[in-house]
Amino acid sequence: MEAYCMKCRAKKEIKNPKKITMKNGKPATQGVCPKCGTKVFRIGKA
Repeated sequence: MEAYCMKCRAKKEIKNPKKITMKNGKPATQGVCPKCGTKVFRIGKA
């Protein structure tokens, strides 16, 4: 799965993806950018 990295300004493959639930109950995926190590986040079911 890919997410947009704000630091690299490009879509990157998510490293160490974790499925989470946001406060409003919607599913999301959170992980780390493999290039720079910044947190990346993607809303929606994986």
